[in-house]
Amino acid sequence: MAFAAACFAILAPWQLGKNSDTEHRNDLIRAATGTAPVPIDELAPPGSSFDADHEWREVTLRGRYLVQGQVLLRFRYSDERPAVEALTPFQISGSDRIIVVNRGIVPSSTDGTFTIPTPPDGDVTISARLMKSEGTSPGKEPRVENGAATAYTIDTAQLAKTTGMRLESFYVQLSPQQPGSLGEIELPQLESGPYLSYGLQWLAFGVMVPLGAGYFIYNEVKARRAKKASPEVEAVDEPVPTAKSERERFRRALRETGQRSGNDVSAKTVAGVGEGAADSASDDAVRAKLAARYGK
Repeated sequence: MAFAAACFAILAPWQLGKNSDTEHRNDLIRAATGTAPVPIDELAPPGSSFDADHEWREVTLRGRYLVQGQVLLRFRYSDERPAVEALTPFQISGSDRIIVVNRGIVPSSTDGTFTIPTPPDGDVTISARLMKSEGTSPGKEPRVENGAATAYTIDTAQLAKTTGMRLESFYVQLSPQQPGSLGEIELPQLESGPYLSYGLQWLAFGVMVPLGAGYFIYNEVKARRAKKASPEVEAVDEPVPTAKSERERFRRALRETGQRSGNDVSAKTVAGVGEGAADSASDDAVRAKLAARYGK
C-alpha cells in the first residue's frame, strides 16, 4: 500500500508536473517566435524582478561587452565533440545595468583546446532572448581552471560572485548573426515528451497494486475457509507386502482350499501334522504361482 500511495502522491505528480512545465515552455516559445523584438526595458525594466512569462521573448540591447568577466560554460557538446558556451557580461549604455549574454557554443579543436573569439569593442546593438537564471547543485559552483573562469550552469547569483560584478537576476541568449555571436544554440523542439504517459502509468500502477493485493488476499481467505470446513482424513500407513509374506499367505490359502475340497493335502494341513508333506504336495503349485508373481 505504501507503493500505491507513493504512485499517487509522488511519482505521478512528478511526471505530470514535468509535462505541465514542458507544455508551458512550448507555449512561451510559440508566442515568442511569433513576436517582434522590443527594447529590454519594456519587458525587464530596471529594478524589477524577472517575469517568467516573458521567457524566450526577444529583446534588443545597446551597450558593450565586458570581456574581463567572461565565464565558460562547461560540458556542452557540438557536432559530437566537447564544447563550451561563452557567457559574457554586457553593460547597457548609459546605465549601470549588467546582463550576462550567452554568446553561443564553441566546439573544441582537434587538440582538445578551445579558442573563443573576442566580441567587438565599443557600443553595439544586439538582439537576444530573455532567459531565467538556473540553479546550482552543491559542489558545482563556478571555479577558475587553467586561468579561465568556468561554470556548470548559468546561475547569475553565482556568476556575480565569480566575476565580482552586480549582475541582473536573468540572462539573455544571443540570437544568430548578432555582433559577438558564436555557434548558434537552437531553440528546443516543441515536443511534450513522454512525461504525460509516464504519469498515467504511475496512476495505473497505483490502482492495480491494491486491486492485486485484494485479489490475492481474497483467494487466500477462501482457500483457508475451504480447508477448515472439509473433514480431515488421517492417512493410514499400510504395510508393503513382501515376497515372504505373499508366500505364506498363498500357502495358507492353498491349504484352506484343499480342506474345502476334501483332498489329502488339506487334511494333513488342518490337523497340523505333516506340514512338510503338505508343503511337498503343493510344492509344484506354489513354485508355479511364485515364479509367475516374483520370477522365482
